[in-house]
Amino acid sequence: MNISKYSKVIIGSGISGLYVALKLAQKTDAENKILLITKSKLTESNSYYAQGGMVAVLDNNKNDSIELHISDTLKAGAGLSERKTVEFISKNSDKVVKDLLTFGVEFDQDENGNFKLTKEAAHSVNRILHAAGDATGREIEIALSKAVKENSKITILENSMAIELLIKDNTCAGTIILNANDEYEVIYSDTTIVATGGLGQLYKYSTNPIGATGDGLALCYDAGAIMQDMEFVQFHPTALAYDGAENRFLISEAVRGEGAKLCDKFGNEFMHLYHEKKELAPRDIVARSISQQMHKTNQPNVFLNATVIGKEKLLQRFPTIAKKCSEYNIDITKDYIPVAPAAHYFMGGVKTDLNSQTSIKNLYAIGEVASTGLHGANRLASNSLLECIVCAWQVGTNCEPSIKTNNDYSDIISKYSSNTNSQRVNLSNLKKQLQKTMWENVGIYRNENSLNQALSDIKNLENDFYSINKSLSKDWYEFKNMLTCAKLITVSALNRKESRGAHYRTDYLNLNNEIKHSLIIKNKGELNFVK
Repeated sequence: MNISKYSKVIIGSGISGLYVALKLAQKTDAENKILLITKSKLTESNSYYAQGGMVAVLDNNKNDSIELHISDTLKAGAGLSERKTVEFISKNSDKVVKDLLTFGVEFDQDENGNFKLTKEAAHSVNRILHAAGDATGREIEIALSKAVKENSKITILENSMAIELLIKDNTCAGTIILNANDEYEVIYSDTTIVATGGLGQLYKYSTNPIGATGDGLALCYDAGAIMQDMEFVQFHPTALAYDGAENRFLISEAVRGEGAKLCDKFGNEFMHLYHEKKELAPRDIVARSISQQMHKTNQPNVFLNATVIGKEKLLQRFPTIAKKCSEYNIDITKDYIPVAPAAHYFMGGVKTDLNSQTSIKNLYAIGEVASTGLHGANRLASNSLLECIVCAWQVGTNCEPSIKTNNDYSDIISKYSSNTNSQRVNLSNLKKQLQKTMWENVGIYRNENSLNQALSDIKNLENDFYSINKSLSKDWYEFKNMLTCAKLITVSALNRKESRGAHYRTDYLNLNNEIKHSLIIKNKGELNFVK
């Protein structure tokens, strides 16, 4: 078994993983290299598919302020956002935007060289940067990927999956991976940074790419890290309602921000029936409203009328959406776009402090895998990319190992030294069953009966799944991680007996007077809530 040593190991190659690698490289000696591990290709991540944009409270935007952004974020977060976190991320937004420019990121500008700023639901003012119209995530990902590839201090390991962290005395000393050759490797490191993204693939309908299977979440939970607010899954109101692919194409909230209206197939608008802000209500409200409308009319989707924006502006602002819709013979300048909600973003995750430090020493988590306290119960649109960048900047600039460890990890490593027994299991079928039960029972609407049904289904899937300590199959590890995350979400949802933000229980419609986070830890192999 190959064994190697790096100063810093980053697991995940989305925007947060790429950016933290570049920031670390600015202060790391050349001979003490950084390792970036990705289980697919470098640009395949949730970040790549982020369309709408990135929040930034810019110093020269006189219509905006830190306090205004904090207020909008706290309001959207339904009481669970941490003010200190929100303030920290907001205050650093102007700085990180300017830093991104030095790595080749280009945001859209007007003829005078000023950033074009747009507005999305629940924002008070225009403060959202975008790139290539509606391909912000893609453009940032491509620019940072190029910079990483060109940096001699960063080693890239593609098609490799982290499967276990090396933990002793609540301290992380690296990870074990399954590499591109389906061989196990041990990688020691003084600092391990998890930046693996979300878990949208747990659901039947999701905007997330096929690789979003909750790997980093399960990795950290199994290592004993504290997990926070696992019940909060954000369902985007408007995904293109066509099946056949592994995910549903996102129709960015920015389309509604520019004036598009939700309607039925005849053009009759309905959002005024549900909320005073109509299409610009918070995401959880719009998603539930669409779901109710679909149920009321017994239709599989509603429609988005973007023709009201105007042809020239529509095609200039949303070229990616226009191109994708044209593949389904939809001309967005003339036709209504069929849309329905889909799992989109995970607001819970590995609990971290303002330095992105987890409850395990020398282990950091950044991006969607982390729960910093920014998003609370309902993420404010386009805050996610900002969180990725600011937290990556903070870790890349300031992190140092808090403790040196000389522990012996041979007992962990030995599990991966012997041959693996194989048994045929239909992972594709098991995955579809899990996605179905999560969508139907732990989705936009939940209650005690549905959640208990999900737990029963998960237990049956665990029994069908050949559960061994190791397997020479990344698909096997992915499904194992999906089962772990599904159980954490469902148990947390059962435990939170109220409706708050994206967590909506039909049997507990009101808010609890006590506002508190859900904290879970794995202790002696068992799931425990932290009080």
